[in-house]
Amino acid sequence: MKHIIAFLLLAHLHSFGQEIVSEEVHLVHGDIDLPGTLSYPSVDHKVPLVLFIHGSGNIDRNGNQGPLVQGNYIKLLADSLNTKGFGFYRYDKRTSNPENIKKQNSILLLDFVGDAKVAIEQFATDSRFSGIHLIGHSQGSLVAMLALDKNITSYISLAGAAKTIDHLIIDQIKQQDSTLASIATKHFQELKAKDSIVNINPFLLSLFAPQNQKFLKDWASYQPTEIIKQLKVPICILNGDKDLQVSIGEAQRLKAAIPDAVLHIIPKMNHILKHIENDADNITSYQNPKFPISTTLISLLTDFITTHG
Repeated sequence: MKHIIAFLLLAHLHSFGQEIVSEEVHLVHGDIDLPGTLSYPSVDHKVPLVLFIHGSGNIDRNGNQGPLVQGNYIKLLADSLNTKGFGFYRYDKRTSNPENIKKQNSILLLDFVGDAKVAIEQFATDSRFSGIHLIGHSQGSLVAMLALDKNITSYISLAGAAKTIDHLIIDQIKQQDSTLASIATKHFQELKAKDSIVNINPFLLSLFAPQNQKFLKDWASYQPTEIIKQLKVPICILNGDKDLQVSIGEAQRLKAAIPDAVLHIIPKMNHILKHIENDADNITSYQNPKFPISTTLISLLTDFITTHG
Protein backbone atom coordinates (compact mmCIF):
# COMPACT_ATOMS: atom_id res chain seq x y z
CA MET A 1 0.00 0.00 0.00
CA LYS A 2 1.87 3.05 -1.24
CA HIS A 3 1.32 6.55 -0.01
CA ILE A 4 2.91 9.96 -0.32
CA ILE A 5 3.32 12.24 2.64
CA ALA A 6 3.89 16.00 2.55
CA PHE A 7 4.28 17.94 5.78
CA LEU A 8 3.52 21.64 5.93
CA LEU A 9 3.78 23.46 9.23
CA LEU A 10 0.52 25.36 9.51
CA ALA A 11 0.54 26.99 12.90
CA HIS A 12 1.73 27.06 16.46
CA LEU A 13 -1.18 27.62 18.82
CA HIS A 14 -1.07 28.26 22.53
CA SER A 15 -3.65 26.65 24.77
CA PHE A 16 -3.53 26.84 28.54
CA GLY A 17 0.14 27.77 28.31
CA GLN A 18 0.93 24.78 26.12
CA GLU A 19 2.10 25.14 22.54
CA ILE A 20 0.09 23.07 20.05
CA VAL A 21 1.74 22.30 16.71
CA SER A 22 -0.47 21.73 13.67
CA GLU A 23 0.80 20.07 10.49
CA GLU A 24 -0.81 19.28 7.19
CA VAL A 25 -0.31 15.59 6.35
CA HIS A 26 -1.30 14.50 2.85
CA LEU A 27 -1.77 10.74 2.53
CA VAL A 28 -2.45 8.89 -0.69
CA HIS A 29 -4.10 5.47 -1.04
CA GLY A 30 -3.68 4.34 -4.63
CA ASP A 31 -5.04 7.27 -6.64
CA ILE A 32 -7.20 8.53 -3.75
CA ASP A 33 -6.13 11.72 -1.96
CA LEU A 34 -6.53 11.77 1.83
CA PRO A 35 -5.37 15.13 3.16
CA GLY A 36 -5.49 15.56 6.91
CA THR A 37 -4.28 17.47 9.94
CA LEU A 38 -1.91 16.29 12.65
CA SER A 39 -1.89 18.34 15.86
CA TYR A 40 0.07 17.69 19.04
CA PRO A 41 1.55 19.48 22.04
CA SER A 42 5.13 20.66 21.60
CA VAL A 43 6.82 18.85 24.48
CA ASP A 44 10.14 17.08 24.99
CA HIS A 45 8.65 13.63 25.49
CA LYS A 46 6.53 11.19 23.52
CA VAL A 47 2.76 11.62 23.67
CA PRO A 48 -0.09 9.25 22.79
CA LEU A 49 -1.58 9.76 19.33
CA VAL A 50 -5.33 9.54 18.67
CA LEU A 51 -6.25 8.51 15.14
CA PHE A 52 -9.87 9.31 14.30
CA ILE A 53 -11.95 7.28 11.82
CA HIS A 54 -15.11 9.10 10.75
CA GLY A 55 -18.67 7.90 10.38
CA SER A 56 -20.94 7.58 7.37
CA GLY A 57 -21.42 10.38 4.89
CA ASN A 58 -19.09 12.69 3.01
CA ILE A 59 -17.33 13.97 6.11
CA ASP A 60 -14.27 16.18 6.10
CA ARG A 61 -11.51 16.18 8.71
CA ASN A 62 -13.40 18.70 10.86
CA GLY A 63 -16.65 16.73 10.98
CA ASN A 64 -18.57 18.80 8.46
CA GLN A 65 -20.41 17.87 5.27
CA GLY A 66 -22.42 20.19 3.09
CA PRO A 67 -24.56 23.00 4.49
CA LEU A 68 -26.57 20.76 6.84
CA VAL A 69 -23.76 19.38 9.00
CA GLN A 70 -21.43 22.11 10.22
CA GLY A 71 -20.95 21.08 13.83
CA ASN A 72 -17.15 21.00 13.53
CA TYR A 73 -17.17 18.17 16.06
CA ILE A 74 -14.00 16.34 14.98
CA LYS A 75 -11.91 19.50 15.15
CA LEU A 76 -13.41 20.37 18.54
CA LEU A 77 -12.55 16.88 19.78
CA ALA A 78 -8.99 17.23 18.46
CA ASP A 79 -8.54 20.62 20.11
CA SER A 80 -9.86 19.30 23.42
CA LEU A 81 -7.58 16.26 23.44
CA ASN A 82 -4.56 18.32 22.37
CA THR A 83 -4.97 20.40 25.54
CA LYS A 84 -4.93 17.16 27.54
CA GLY A 85 -1.50 16.31 26.15
CA PHE A 86 -2.42 14.01 23.26
CA GLY A 87 -1.63 14.10 19.57
CA PHE A 88 -4.55 13.84 17.15
CA TYR A 89 -4.72 12.93 13.45
CA ARG A 90 -7.87 13.49 11.38
CA TYR A 91 -8.29 13.29 7.62
CA ASP A 92 -10.86 14.03 4.96
CA LYS A 93 -12.94 10.98 4.16
CA ARG A 94 -12.36 9.92 0.55
CA THR A 95 -16.00 10.66 -0.32
CA SER A 96 -15.74 14.28 0.86
CA ASN A 97 -13.57 15.11 -2.16
CA PRO A 98 -15.43 15.33 -5.52
CA GLU A 99 -12.17 14.55 -7.35
CA ASN A 100 -11.89 11.24 -5.49
CA ILE A 101 -15.48 10.38 -6.33
CA LYS A 102 -14.73 10.84 -10.05
CA LYS A 103 -11.97 8.22 -9.75
CA GLN A 104 -14.23 5.55 -8.20
CA ASN A 105 -16.51 3.32 -10.23
CA SER A 106 -17.78 1.75 -7.02
CA ILE A 107 -16.84 1.69 -3.36
CA LEU A 108 -16.87 -0.95 -0.64
CA LEU A 109 -16.37 -0.74 3.11
CA LEU A 110 -12.87 -2.18 2.71
CA ASP A 111 -11.88 0.94 0.77
CA PHE A 112 -12.41 2.95 3.95
CA VAL A 113 -10.52 0.28 5.88
CA GLY A 114 -7.61 0.61 3.45
CA ASP A 115 -7.59 4.38 3.94
CA ALA A 116 -7.40 3.91 7.72
CA LYS A 117 -4.54 1.45 7.30
CA VAL A 118 -2.58 4.02 5.31
CA ALA A 119 -2.88 6.43 8.25
CA ILE A 120 -1.90 3.74 10.76
CA GLU A 121 1.12 2.80 8.66
CA GLN A 122 2.24 6.42 8.46
CA PHE A 123 2.37 6.92 12.22
CA ALA A 124 3.38 3.40 13.30
CA THR A 125 7.06 4.31 13.43
CA ASP A 126 6.75 8.02 14.27
CA SER A 127 9.11 8.56 17.20
CA ARG A 128 7.09 11.51 18.51
CA PHE A 129 4.29 9.24 19.71
CA SER A 130 4.15 6.60 22.42
CA GLY A 131 1.27 4.67 20.89
CA ILE A 132 -1.69 4.90 18.51
CA HIS A 133 -5.19 4.96 20.00
CA LEU A 134 -7.80 4.28 17.33
CA ILE A 135 -11.19 6.00 17.69
CA GLY A 136 -13.90 4.77 15.34
CA HIS A 137 -17.04 6.92 15.25
CA SER A 138 -20.37 5.51 14.04
CA GLN A 139 -19.59 3.69 10.76
CA GLY A 140 -15.95 4.27 11.65
CA SER A 141 -16.34 2.00 14.67
CA LEU A 142 -16.59 -0.97 12.31
CA VAL A 143 -13.99 0.42 9.91
CA ALA A 144 -11.53 0.83 12.78
CA MET A 145 -12.16 -2.73 13.99
CA LEU A 146 -11.29 -4.04 10.54
CA ALA A 147 -8.23 -1.79 10.18
CA LEU A 148 -6.76 -2.52 13.60
CA ASP A 149 -3.35 -4.21 13.58
CA LYS A 150 -0.31 -4.81 15.79
CA ASN A 151 0.55 -1.10 15.71
CA ILE A 152 -2.57 -0.09 17.66
CA THR A 153 -2.33 0.43 21.42
CA SER A 154 -6.05 0.68 22.19
CA TYR A 155 -9.41 0.87 20.43
CA ILE A 156 -12.36 3.13 21.22
CA SER A 157 -15.80 2.59 19.73
CA LEU A 158 -17.66 5.89 19.73
CA ALA A 159 -21.39 5.59 18.88
CA GLY A 160 -20.66 2.32 17.10
CA ALA A 161 -23.31 -0.19 16.06
CA ALA A 162 -23.49 -3.77 17.27
CA LYS A 163 -26.10 -4.87 14.75
CA THR A 164 -25.43 -5.22 11.06
CA ILE A 165 -26.22 -2.01 9.20
CA ASP A 166 -29.38 -3.37 7.56
CA HIS A 167 -30.94 -4.10 10.94
CA LEU A 168 -29.79 -0.75 12.32
CA ILE A 169 -31.31 1.15 9.40
CA ILE A 170 -34.56 -0.77 9.68
CA ASP A 171 -34.74 0.07 13.40
CA GLN A 172 -34.20 3.75 12.60
CA ILE A 173 -36.95 3.74 9.95
CA LYS A 174 -39.30 1.87 12.30
CA GLN A 175 -39.11 4.75 14.79
CA GLN A 176 -40.74 6.93 12.12
CA ASP A 177 -42.92 4.53 10.10
CA SER A 178 -43.40 0.82 10.80
CA THR A 179 -44.92 0.19 7.36
CA LEU A 180 -41.93 1.73 5.62
CA ALA A 181 -39.65 -0.33 7.85
CA SER A 182 -41.32 -3.51 6.58
CA ILE A 183 -40.73 -2.40 3.00
CA ALA A 184 -37.08 -1.62 3.81
CA THR A 185 -36.72 -5.12 5.26
CA LYS A 186 -37.97 -6.62 1.98
CA HIS A 187 -35.63 -4.37 -0.01
CA PHE A 188 -32.63 -5.58 2.00
CA GLN A 189 -33.74 -9.21 1.55
CA GLU A 190 -34.00 -8.70 -2.21
CA LEU A 191 -30.64 -6.94 -2.32
CA LYS A 192 -28.92 -9.80 -0.48
CA ALA A 193 -30.54 -12.47 -2.65
CA LYS A 194 -30.35 -10.83 -6.07
CA ASP A 195 -27.69 -8.09 -5.82
CA SER A 196 -30.20 -5.40 -6.78
CA ILE A 197 -33.69 -4.06 -6.07
CA VAL A 198 -36.07 -3.89 -9.01
CA ASN A 199 -38.81 -1.60 -7.70
CA ILE A 200 -37.62 0.81 -5.02
CA ASN A 201 -40.21 2.46 -2.84
CA PRO A 202 -40.14 6.20 -3.67
CA PHE A 203 -39.78 7.10 0.02
CA LEU A 204 -36.66 4.92 0.26
CA LEU A 205 -35.05 5.95 -3.01
CA SER A 206 -32.34 8.08 -1.44
CA LEU A 207 -31.25 5.11 0.67
CA PHE A 208 -31.57 2.33 -1.92
CA ALA A 209 -30.57 4.32 -5.01
CA PRO A 210 -28.85 2.01 -7.53
CA GLN A 211 -25.44 3.58 -6.91
CA ASN A 212 -25.74 2.75 -3.19
CA GLN A 213 -26.87 -0.85 -3.45
CA LYS A 214 -23.52 -2.61 -3.86
CA PHE A 215 -22.08 -0.70 -0.92
CA LEU A 216 -25.10 -1.39 1.30
CA LYS A 217 -24.99 -5.11 0.56
CA ASP A 218 -21.28 -5.23 1.33
CA TRP A 219 -21.62 -3.19 4.54
CA ALA A 220 -24.46 -5.40 5.76
CA SER A 221 -22.24 -8.48 5.49
CA TYR A 222 -20.12 -7.40 8.48
CA GLN A 223 -21.29 -8.33 11.98
CA PRO A 224 -19.65 -5.97 14.51
CA THR A 225 -20.24 -8.17 17.55
CA GLU A 226 -18.28 -10.99 15.93
CA ILE A 227 -15.45 -8.77 14.71
CA ILE A 228 -14.94 -7.00 18.05
CA LYS A 229 -14.39 -10.39 19.73
CA GLN A 230 -11.24 -10.82 17.65
CA LEU A 231 -9.54 -7.65 18.90
CA LYS A 232 -6.56 -8.13 21.23
CA VAL A 233 -6.14 -4.60 22.59
CA PRO A 234 -7.83 -2.68 25.44
CA ILE A 235 -11.30 -1.61 24.32
CA CYS A 236 -13.50 1.28 25.40
CA ILE A 237 -17.13 1.56 24.24
CA LEU A 238 -18.82 4.97 24.48
CA ASN A 239 -22.30 6.16 23.53
CA GLY A 240 -24.37 9.22 24.35
CA ASP A 241 -27.84 8.87 25.80
CA LYS A 242 -29.07 11.65 23.47
CA ASP A 243 -27.87 9.88 20.32
CA LEU A 244 -30.70 9.83 17.77
CA GLN A 245 -28.82 7.64 15.29
CA VAL A 246 -27.25 4.90 17.41
CA SER A 247 -29.00 3.91 20.62
CA ILE A 248 -27.27 3.02 23.87
CA GLY A 249 -28.50 -0.54 23.31
CA GLU A 250 -25.90 -0.88 20.55
CA ALA A 251 -23.09 -0.04 22.97
CA GLN A 252 -24.50 -2.49 25.49
CA ARG A 253 -24.58 -5.25 22.86
CA LEU A 254 -20.95 -4.59 21.93
CA LYS A 255 -20.03 -4.80 25.61
CA ALA A 256 -21.90 -8.12 25.93
CA ALA A 257 -19.88 -9.47 23.01
CA ILE A 258 -16.57 -8.65 24.73
CA PRO A 259 -17.09 -8.39 28.51
CA ASP A 260 -13.54 -7.19 29.24
CA ALA A 261 -14.26 -3.93 27.41
CA VAL A 262 -14.93 -0.71 29.30
CA LEU A 263 -18.44 0.70 28.71
CA HIS A 264 -19.69 4.21 29.46
CA ILE A 265 -23.03 5.75 28.56
CA ILE A 266 -22.53 9.51 28.52
CA PRO A 267 -25.38 11.70 29.78
CA LYS A 268 -26.61 14.48 27.49
CA MET A 269 -24.24 13.60 24.62
CA ASN A 270 -25.65 13.23 21.11
CA HIS A 271 -24.34 11.46 18.01
CA ILE A 272 -21.89 14.20 17.03
CA LEU A 273 -20.42 14.24 20.54
CA LYS A 274 -22.09 17.50 21.58
CA HIS A 275 -23.49 18.22 25.02
CA ILE A 276 -27.14 19.21 24.73
CA GLU A 277 -29.40 20.27 27.56
CA ASN A 278 -32.64 20.19 25.58
CA ASP A 279 -33.90 17.64 23.06
CA ALA A 280 -34.87 20.52 20.79
CA ASP A 281 -31.18 21.39 20.44
CA ASN A 282 -30.18 17.94 19.17
CA ILE A 283 -30.57 18.62 15.47
CA THR A 284 -29.56 22.27 15.83
CA SER A 285 -26.18 21.19 17.18
CA TYR A 286 -25.39 19.51 13.85
CA GLN A 287 -25.41 22.94 12.23
CA ASN A 288 -23.84 25.02 14.97
CA PRO A 289 -20.18 24.61 15.99
CA LYS A 290 -20.84 26.67 19.12
CA PHE A 291 -22.42 23.68 20.86
CA PRO A 292 -19.61 22.26 23.02
CA ILE A 293 -18.14 18.79 22.91
CA SER A 294 -19.18 16.73 25.93
CA THR A 295 -16.71 17.36 28.75
CA THR A 296 -17.59 13.94 30.15
CA LEU A 297 -16.45 12.40 26.86
CA ILE A 298 -13.13 14.24 27.06
CA SER A 299 -12.62 13.13 30.66
CA LEU A 300 -13.36 9.48 29.86
CA LEU A 301 -11.10 9.48 26.80
CA THR A 302 -8.32 11.14 28.78
CA ASP A 303 -8.53 8.56 31.56
CA PHE A 304 -8.67 5.57 29.18
CA ILE A 305 -5.86 6.73 26.90
CA THR A 306 -3.64 7.73 29.82
CA THR A 307 -4.20 4.35 31.47
CA HIS A 308 -3.22 2.49 28.30
CA GLY A 309 -0.71 5.14 27.10
